[in-house]
Amino acid sequence: MSSLPMLIEPEQLPQPLDAKLHRLVDLCKSDQYLAGHIPGAVHVAPGSITSPAPTPGMLPDHDQLVQILGAIGHHPDLHYILYDDEGGGWAGRFAWLLDSVGHHRYSYINGGLHAWQSAGLPLEKQPNQAEPTQPLLETNDEYTVTLDDLQANLSDPQRVVWDARSPQEYTAEKVLAKKGGHIPGAVNFEWTAGMDSQRDLRIHQDMQEKLNELGITADKEVITHCQTHHRSGFTYLAARILGYPRVKAYAGSWSEWGNHPDTPVES
Repeated sequence: MSSLPMLIEPEQLPQPLDAKLHRLVDLCKSDQYLAGHIPGAVHVAPGSITSPAPTPGMLPDHDQLVQILGAIGHHPDLHYILYDDEGGGWAGRFAWLLDSVGHHRYSYINGGLHAWQSAGLPLEKQPNQAEPTQPLLETNDEYTVTLDDLQANLSDPQRVVWDARSPQEYTAEKVLAKKGGHIPGAVNFEWTAGMDSQRDLRIHQDMQEKLNELGITADKEVITHCQTHHRSGFTYLAARILGYPRVKAYAGSWSEWGNHPDTPVES
């Protein structure tokens, strides 16, 4: 049984990896994986863990989930180790996917590929394959909130909406849907603000303090979103790593809220 924490540094990656216990998952762009990846990693294309338009943030359907996880040898005792090449967006979305099928055994390599390379650790180019399985999966809504639920509880003082989009999207200076602006009461903290560019995109060491100042506190239910629940993959993961007991993704995100005729907006 693995005892890895949810956040590990590159140097803490178990070597050698036991394929029966661990699955190192690369969520980088496909060309980056072929150019060089952490030794032993299997690749999951980021686009495969989204849903079709118009709401790509939603969880893939059941058959697609079985295909995705079965291809990398999913089983109940497997501990996933996740990373990407952008600071945690796609890795975080995959963590949310795992939570959504009741699998909570995963870790994130702090800073992902950037931190790994900065530490001078080796890469390989040879693709890796896992022994495939046919997992029995059941999805849950424990880590996801729907538009109807969110709209019905906007005034709940025990809930805070964390908008991971850019300030320009938040204020409607930049509009990527029929409506611009933000969900009423939502707090804007852009996903990249949580990454320390001076430490190879690791999670900011003072991120908890930053969130506390904004009222995104661990005593509240935290709902995070962006445009398509890609950027908010990072914010979801960061909240989980910080130990927030009640964190959910609004998977529909602004692609749903901003295009819905009856949703209220602020700007």
